[in-house]
Amino acid sequence: MSEVARSAFGDFLRSRRERLHPEAVGLPVGRGRRTAGLRRQEVAERAGIGIDWYIRLEQGRAVSPSAATLAALARALCLEPAEAAHLQALAGQVGRRRFETETVPAGLRRMVEQVNLPAYVTGRRWDILAWNAAADAIFGFSRLAEADRNVLIITLTRPQARRMFGTGWEREAKRMVAEFRATHDFWADDPAFVDLLTRLRAGCAEFGGWWEAHDVGQGGAGEKRLHRPGLGEVSYTYATFQANADPGLKLAIYTAA
Repeated sequence: MSEVARSAFGDFLRSRRERLHPEAVGLPVGRGRRTAGLRRQEVAERAGIGIDWYIRLEQGRAVSPSAATLAALARALCLEPAEAAHLQALAGQVGRRRFETETVPAGLRRMVEQVNLPAYVTGRRWDILAWNAAADAIFGFSRLAEADRNVLIITLTRPQARRMFGTGWEREAKRMVAEFRATHDFWADDPAFVDLLTRLRAGCAEFGGWWEAHDVGQGGAGEKRLHRPGLGEVSYTYATFQANADPGLKLAIYTAA
């Protein structure tokens, strides 16, 4: 693992350890606990590994956990499937080239423009790369500067998004942050991702706390309720699809419920 990957790996381990309540795994709470969550010794014992080895992993030091160790850690920390997959992916990360904004293939762009339902394409950094008139009527992508055409920037930093999502804004924003985390950790030291996080911290007071929780989500489909001028509240179901030409590209399609 690279230094950045080791750091992300250790941060994720620590966040899951601190989140897991002792009583949830049959351990006494006791008075000696100064913080919430399990102790490092308890996680190591549950995983069947040495405490020194576990500390090295959590500190992001130069060690390479085996597949068996990763599986044991996932069980010890009661990880959800998406979290266990994230842990394994972080452990297997290799060096990457500098991030570059993706290019949407002409065929995919034409399909998006011609489909009757609201649709748009995003990249790994959640930049909005292509959209059709139906999506533009809802989200106003064409009225934004290119640097602001990013799902996270729009949802977390623009007052219009808070009004559009209404009381559901916080739930939707936290979901997006957790889903983005699964991608971010592989590009954490890239300037484009560093810049995005800087903007999110500056533009959204709640973002810092959500980010430090290190939650990892897995989406793909769901429902959104949006307040639209002149139409009131409209419910949409949505689904996302990866492009075969570039798995970093995702097509999102909305249907009014």
